[in-house]
Amino acid sequence: MMVKNTVRSASDLDPTVPGKLLRLFFHDCFVEGCDASVLLQGNGTERSDPANKSLGGFSVIDSAKRVLEIFCPETVSCADILALAARDAVEFVRPNDAHIFFLTFIFAGGPNIQIPTGRKDGRNSTAVNVRPNIIDTSFTLDEMAKIFSAKGLSMDDLVILSGAHTIGRSHCSSFNDRFKLDSNGNLTLIDSSLDRQYAAQLTKMCPVGASDDSVTVNNDPGTPLQFDNQYYKVLLEHKGLFQSDSALLNDARTRNRVLEFANNQDSFFERWGVSFLKLSSIGVKTGDEGEIRQSFIPIE
Repeated sequence: MMVKNTVRSASDLDPTVPGKLLRLFFHDCFVEGCDASVLLQGNGTERSDPANKSLGGFSVIDSAKRVLEIFCPETVSCADILALAARDAVEFVRPNDAHIFFLTFIFAGGPNIQIPTGRKDGRNSTAVNVRPNIIDTSFTLDEMAKIFSAKGLSMDDLVILSGAHTIGRSHCSSFNDRFKLDSNGNLTLIDSSLDRQYAAQLTKMCPVGASDDSVTVNNDPGTPLQFDNQYYKVLLEHKGLFQSDSALLNDARTRNRVLEFANNQDSFFERWGVSFLKLSSIGVKTGDEGEIRQSFIPIE
């Protein structure tokens, strides 16, 4: 409950927190397993790799850890906190864009999932392990499936867990190679699977030549603060933000799942719970394989 309350408070202050926590958890589990190795700081750690420079949510995990160390010291690992925080991130009530007389609230929408605890924190964190183990936004379906398979995850898991993109924001550099503007402002689609009108909107949000990494765009242009099945509906409109998103619709091996989840949110939620449990179990360390850290101990 302490983790849940910490995530809730942080999400109330910053509605981008849930997306950050989910992404942080993915990047942790896909490299060295779900062992909080992504939290460790220092030269040559996972966190120092350029692919992880845009990760966020660290302060939320740190806050939860500080509270837990007060009430139950040396008991709950950072790895468990990461898993619980990512699980909780999709459940919460946050302010809607209310224009009338009072503030209304909406559910982020995700299912309540029971996940086991007992993970230990890993002792190894190496930047060289990051790139071969995480999904790039330009990946083909085969490239994504190869990495997922290496983690014990199926093609179905790939489609389901990609639904995490229903929340969160991304930097322009992760998708602006899908289109370009010439000197006269004419739009050319480099990736023809992207809706032209949507691409035109993206060019306005990501000006040509912009190098400011603070510019971000909602992954889901429809309901960016709700964990729902809108992501799959967006894919059907050819408005998946990443090339890796569009790949799910354009391949016969995954298209039917996209259609199913776009038409049935309950099915997506049910399958999300199963796939998230599998994700949270990747490479878990127990016993003498790991430790319970008291904080983010820097590695020098």
